[in-house]
Amino acid sequence: MCLKPAFPRRLAFLWALSLALAVALPINQLILFLVKKIIFALLTLSLGFSTAAQAQRQGRASSSVSLGLKAGASLTSFAGADAKGYDSRFGFHAGVFANIGLTKLFAFQPELLYSQKGANYANTTDLSLRLHYLDVPLAFHVNTGGLFFEAGPQVGFLVGAKYQTGSVTTDVKDRTNSVDFGYLFGLGYQLKHGLGAGLRYNGGFTNVPQGTTFGNTTYQSRARNSAFQLYLTYSVKGR
Repeated sequence: MCLKPAFPRRLAFLWALSLALAVALPINQLILFLVKKIIFALLTLSLGFSTAAQAQRQGRASSSVSLGLKAGASLTSFAGADAKGYDSRFGFHAGVFANIGLTKLFAFQPELLYSQKGANYANTTDLSLRLHYLDVPLAFHVNTGGLFFEAGPQVGFLVGAKYQTGSVTTDVKDRTNSVDFGYLFGLGYQLKHGLGAGLRYNGGFTNVPQGTTFGNTTYQSRARNSAFQLYLTYSVKGR
């Protein structure tokens, strides 16, 4: 039997509505709208993948869906041609995820994370650029026992950007790109009783600063987000 779930049509409608509103909403309202729709889409995808996997494997094994929390430390900086003047800084990340077992070997894990990023300026301890994102990683896992390898795309929505020098803080959100497209890869280990740990690298495709125009010429600083994340997870099976 060939099943045709309805969730792709719902997602297509949501993205079409998002594009229509993009020209009408201020950027802050648009980002909030998109985050809400992404959360709804992730939940819909989780249900759709779980239903499809269960139908395809009926009579052999039940689908496996786990819901969990994750948190950890981040070592962040910038990469690119104009990133030489920056050093790494520490931050943290935390959020929720759903791990959807597609087969015994493969799994899909959408996440929603609050992530601190940015960098310190080189040769000084008083200057830093501090960035705050709502990240939506879409990780595909290859499982080998408790050990897993992961890779996939990621999109981040900027919620704050501040330049700090000593005790003085300047808001630079309006000079920072509001959406950050990137990728991830890493590895981890999942214990049977719910605890897990992992190491992940996040790289950006989008330049962090917006372009600056002087006369008829636009100058673009080529500096992209770069982050190593060490994290712990705790999950419970949904079925």
